[in-house]
Amino acid sequence: MAVQPEGTPCWADAMFSDVEGAKRFYSDVLGWTFGESSSEYGNYTQAYADGKAVAAVVPPMPGQEGPSQWCLYFASPDAAATARKIRENGGEVLMEPMQVGDFGTMCLAREPSGAVFGVWQAGAHEGFEAVATPGAYCWAEVFTREPEKADTFLSAVFPYRMKQIEDQAVDFRMFDIGENTVLGRMRMTDDFPPEVPSYINVYFTVDDCDEAVARATKLGGVLRFGPMSSPFGRFAALSDPQGANFSVIDITTTEGEMPKTKDV
Repeated sequence: MAVQPEGTPCWADAMFSDVEGAKRFYSDVLGWTFGESSSEYGNYTQAYADGKAVAAVVPPMPGQEGPSQWCLYFASPDAAATARKIRENGGEVLMEPMQVGDFGTMCLAREPSGAVFGVWQAGAHEGFEAVATPGAYCWAEVFTREPEKADTFLSAVFPYRMKQIEDQAVDFRMFDIGENTVLGRMRMTDDFPPEVPSYINVYFTVDDCDEAVARATKLGGVLRFGPMSSPFGRFAALSDPQGANFSVIDITTTEGEMPKTKDV
C-alpha cells in the first residue's frame, strides 16, 4: 500500500513483557505469522496476515515495563511539524520524533484527554500492507471521558472533517479525510471503571467474530463486550491475557440501517 494521507491510521504495535506469549495468542486468534525479531531495533517483530505486514510486537525496554496496550500510529508527512502541532494544541509529546533507520520517523504523544497515540512519517516502511482483510487492521476509536477536548485537538492536529452520529443514546463522532471515514470517537460512559484511562481501541478483521472470541477466551483473553451485530459488522471487544484491549470485527456480517450523521 502507498503512503497514506496525513491523519490516516497507518500502523499499530504493542509492547508485551511476554512477547512469545503474545505471539502465540495472536497467531491463534488472528492467524498471524511473525518475522524475525530485529535486535538492532529492540527485538521489534512484525506480524503478518497472509504474508502482508499488519502490526508488530516488541518487548519493553528496561525501565519501560507497564501495562500492555496497542498503539495506533497516524500518518504524517513531517513528524517534527506534527509534534509541534501536538504541543500547540494542548497535547503532550512523550517521545520526540526519532528516525528509525531508513524505515521512517516515529513520535509518541498523548492527546489532552489522555489517549496515547503514535505518529509515523513513512520511509521504506509505509505502514499496513493490508487493511480490512482477515487478520489485518480495520478500524479504530478514541474512547474518552472528555470528548470536547479530544475532538478539538484531533481536528486541529490532523486535516479532519467531523460528523456526529445522530443518536441520543451515544455520543459518537467520526473523522473523515476526503471521502474516507478513518477514525471514530466514543464518549466513555459510567460502564467503564473509573481507573480506565482514555485509550484508542484498535479493531482487527476476522472471518467469524464468534469463533475468534471463543479462541481468544479459551487462551486466557477476556470478553469485554459483545459479540454484537451492527450495520458495520459483527464485533466484540476483548482484552488479551496481558491486558491489552482490542476488538475483532467480521465486516461481512452486517445488521440494521447505517446511522444518520450530521456535519459538525
